Amino acid sequence: MRGSFKLGKIAGIEIGIHYTWIFAFILFAWLFAGNTLPTLFPNWSVYAYWGAGVIIALMIFVSVLIHEICHSLVATSRGLKVRSIVLFIFGGVSNIETEPKSAWEEFLMAGAGPASSFVIAGILALIAYILYLPGNVFVDFFINSSRVTPVIVVIFYIGSVNLALAIFNIIPGFPLDGGRVFRAIIWGITKNLTKATVIAGNVGRFFGWAMILYGISNLFGISIGGVQGNFLNGIWLIFIGWFLISAADSAIREQSLQQQLAGVRVKDVMDQSPECVVPGASVEYVVHNAFIQRGRKALPICNENGLLGIVTLADVKRVPQDRWSNTSVQEIMTAKPLETVDQEDDLNGALRTLAMKDLNQIPVMGEGKLVGLLSRSDVIRYLQTRQELGIKPGQSIRKTG
Repeated sequence: MRGSFKLGKIAGIEIGIHYTWIFAFILFAWLFAGNTLPTLFPNWSVYAYWGAGVIIALMIFVSVLIHEICHSLVATSRGLKVRSIVLFIFGGVSNIETEPKSAWEEFLMAGAGPASSFVIAGILALIAYILYLPGNVFVDFFINSSRVTPVIVVIFYIGSVNLALAIFNIIPGFPLDGGRVFRAIIWGITKNLTKATVIAGNVGRFFGWAMILYGISNLFGISIGGVQGNFLNGIWLIFIGWFLISAADSAIREQSLQQQLAGVRVKDVMDQSPECVVPGASVEYVVHNAFIQRGRKALPICNENGLLGIVTLADVKRVPQDRWSNTSVQEIMTAKPLETVDQEDDLNGALRTLAMKDLNQIPVMGEGKLVGLLSRSDVIRYLQTRQELGIKPGQSIRKTG
C-alpha cells in the first residue's frame, strides 16, 4: 500500500504501517485520555489518563494486527503466499498474492480473524474478573468507578475493542470477514465465484449505505433505537460506510476483470517487439527517440548476453535535464534481479504482480530470453478492443495463420 513504511517481519510476513494509522492513533489516545476516561474516572491524575489512553490506542492496533496475522497464518498453511500486512486508519489488510482456490479455503481464512478477536476478548474478560474478585467489575465500572484501577480499565477496554472488532467483522457485508464467509457459502452453493462476489458485494454496499445514513443521523443528534447520536460518531460511521462501499465496488470490478482475462496468456497481450537499447546509450537519446517520438514509457536495456535492466520515465525524472547527454542509461536503470513474468503465464497472475509490486510494466521472458514487455496500458487496450468487438468475458479468440 502506498504511503506506508515497514516495521519488520512476523512469521516471514512483512508488517507495515500506513501514515493514516498515525492520525488514528493520536485520535484514539486523545479521545480516551481527554474525554472518555476523565468523564468516567474523575479522580485519576493526568498521567494516568494519558498513560491508559496511549496504551489502549496502541493495543487497538495490536489487536488488529493479531486479527490480520491469524488470517495470514491460515492462508500460508493452505499454501497461499502472504506478501505483507498493513495497518491503516480503518484497521488492517493482508496482502495475499493469490485468491483462495476453494470456498472452504476462503471460509477458513475469513473466519480466523473474528475467531481470534473473540478468543482475546474472552481471555481479557477472564483476567479482569480474576483481578477484580470479589467485586463485580462490570457493575462497579460504571456505578462505583472509584474502585476501578487504571489496569482494570485498560484490560476492560482492550477486551471490549476485540469484542467490537469481532462483532463488526462478522457483519455479512463484503469485504468484511463476515462478508467473505458469506461469499464462501454462496460460492460453495452456486460453484460460481463471480456470482458469489456480486451478491456479497451488493450486501456490503447495503451495509455501507446503512452506516452512512446512520452516521448522518448522528451528525444531527437524532436518536435511533433510544441511542442518542453525536457528531464525532457520525463522522466515523460515514467514513466507514464509504470505505465499505468503495471496497465492495472494487472487489466486484476486480472479479469482473479476472473473469474477462480468464484463460488469457501474457504472450497474447504483451508488446512482442520491445525496443532494446545498449547500456551505453545516453538518457537524452532514450528520451527523444523512444519516450517522446515513439510514446514509450519504459525500455529494456540489453547487450549480447541478454537483458540487463529496464529504464523508465521515473528513472529519467530523477536525473537533471542538463545531465541527460552525459549520463548513460546503465547508470540509472533498474538492474537485475528484475521482476519478470513468463510469456506462458496467466495474464491475471501477471497483472496481480504489477499491482503487488506497484509496477507499470514488466519484462516478459521466454526460454530465458527477453521476448516482450507487458504494461498496464497493454491490458487496458486489450480489454477495450474486446469490448469494442463485442467479445464476451471468458470467450476465447481463435487464432489462425
